[in-house]
Amino acid sequence: MKFYIIIPAHNEESSIGLTLDSLVNQSLKPKQIVVVNDNSTDKTLDVVEGYSFKYDNVKLVHSKSSNEHLPGAKIINAFYKGYDILDGNYDVICKFDADLIFPTNYLEQLANHFKANDRLGMVSGFCYIERNGKWTLENLTRKDHIRGALKAYRKQCFLDIGKLKPSMGWDTVDELLAKYYHWEILTDESLHVKHLKPTGISYNKASKYLQGEAMYKMRYGFIITLISAMKLAFKKGSFRLFKDYLGGYFKAKKEKPEPLVTEAQGKFIRQLRWRGMLNKFS
Repeated sequence: MKFYIIIPAHNEESSIGLTLDSLVNQSLKPKQIVVVNDNSTDKTLDVVEGYSFKYDNVKLVHSKSSNEHLPGAKIINAFYKGYDILDGNYDVICKFDADLIFPTNYLEQLANHFKANDRLGMVSGFCYIERNGKWTLENLTRKDHIRGALKAYRKQCFLDIGKLKPSMGWDTVDELLAKYYHWEILTDESLHVKHLKPTGISYNKASKYLQGEAMYKMRYGFIITLISAMKLAFKKGSFRLFKDYLGGYFKAKKEKPEPLVTEAQGKFIRQLRWRGMLNKFS
């Protein structure tokens, strides 16, 4: 299978080389690796240039944005800078973070999963972070959720969901829309990916409000937003985040930004969320 990989990178000089090392040495070689240097002010550019000179399948693209480290639109806009230079001759498109170290069989194992199930739209391993000298699961979400750091999409699934939404919540709505279009999602617990910078470690407070806004834009409604905000804040061990998420939701409800999904998709998402919550109590 032909894998195309896009890596948005903002000030990742300490990690991007390790990420690229792990990708160019895969047992199944990716056909294209595009690193989008997103307004970096460190030596990210120099590191990636070195790999692009050495490896024909590594390309460098430049993107101009803010100096803030923000999730959502900034990352996806950078992703599209890379996507726009690629042809459509891929089987799997990946959006990876610039601070990951992949096991050497990672892409080969993803390919095996895709080949085994024609309706498999998305698949990934799990992120592990270093604590006290040991690599442990970065347990921030459900185990059936594919983290935004390591997304891999079958081409037709990627096209069916309308590609990636330039908004906070893009890495949740993609899975919900995949299910709407009858695609399956798989996480492989045998694939351990080292995550060098824990999620959200450098995000500012403004980004925290975006999570609540995303829940509004995914048409969750207040009750599902309330429950989701409580669960997410509990996972991250911060009651302040719960208040930020709800603040972002009510701010969006007042300002009414463009939804990420249609009314029909929103209805499906609410039903899916309710089924998931009720199944836990049955």
